[in-house]
Amino acid sequence: MPNKKNLMFWSLEILIVATLIWVCMKINFVFQPVAAFFSTLFIPVIISEFLYYMLLPLVKLLMKVKIGKFKINRTGAVAIVFIAVFAIIAMSIAFLLPKIIVQVENLITKSPTYVSQLEKNFQHFLKYDSRSSWLKDIDLQSYLNRFEGSGSEMIAKFMKSLTNSLGSIISAITNITVTVLTVPFMLFYMLKDGYKLMPSILKFVPRKRTAQVEAMLQDMSNTLSKYISGQAIECIFVGICTAIGYGLAGVPYALLTGIFAGATNIIPYIGPYIGLVPALILSLTDSFNTAVMAIIVCIIVQQIDGNLIYPNVIGKSVDIHPLTIILLLLVAGKIAGLLGIILCIPFYAIIKVIIKHVREVIILENESSDEAKIEK
Repeated sequence: MPNKKNLMFWSLEILIVATLIWVCMKINFVFQPVAAFFSTLFIPVIISEFLYYMLLPLVKLLMKVKIGKFKINRTGAVAIVFIAVFAIIAMSIAFLLPKIIVQVENLITKSPTYVSQLEKNFQHFLKYDSRSSWLKDIDLQSYLNRFEGSGSEMIAKFMKSLTNSLGSIISAITNITVTVLTVPFMLFYMLKDGYKLMPSILKFVPRKRTAQVEAMLQDMSNTLSKYISGQAIECIFVGICTAIGYGLAGVPYALLTGIFAGATNIIPYIGPYIGLVPALILSLTDSFNTAVMAIIVCIIVQQIDGNLIYPNVIGKSVDIHPLTIILLLLVAGKIAGLLGIILCIPFYAIIKVIIKHVREVIILENESSDEAKIEK
């Protein structure tokens, strides 16, 4: 009888849940304003949080600076960081952006020439390398023709979609403008008043758990801050060094490919190889020696990053096994695309911190209950 009652109970629970899901799907228009509200806030909040944890170590460092009796307060430190960030952005726009635009225009204009040059170099390689007989079976011309055809079709479809979706374009521009305007204000108040959040949360925590929850929140904040600021330093280092290395090696569009390599470095393990692909393709339009030099530059930069930069700026703050990271990237990429790939590692690190602290609390509870039993 108990088994039948349990079966009836769980069957009824499943039926109720399924009915609720069906009803919610039918009245989804009720939730659309709420979903629109959260989707509007999501991107600015994520960007602000990312920048907050990236710049927080700088704010804390400036607050420790003393010049005689003068000490920089939190508001002053935030103001200095903001001025420095805006100065870097302004200099980047003034000096780098025009060069990037010129390189992008040249790349688009000369892309047919690069495609034909790539074919010539490939045929030249097959002619003088007898060991690559298996490559001779590859009909490269058909692939290149298909690439050119698909490229022109994609451009035509893109131009057609631009004319057909003018409203969506205006909406996207509006969203970007709102994000650009709101993020600095959100970031300023996060950096200025972010330290007040923890005491506000602790007010709702039972007094006997205050110390454990405070330690968990502090550990979560330190983990995120160390990981995000470390990733930013890594990306900047890889981007600058790769661009310089590609320039010395004679890789075409060294600045553009170097920036791309730095940006893709945010993806663990597979990011550097994704960043190498454009430089490798463009190098093959010049010569195979240039392509080899591009690979050597990538290896050298990654070795310096992996052995010198990463251990010092990130260290063991994340401490996730490489296989776990690869599985996380595959699953997160499937679920949420590029955003999921970028956010899955810090999200998993936070979950690890929470589980660790909850486990410690459970162990302490068991030990205290055992001691109470022994005393009785």
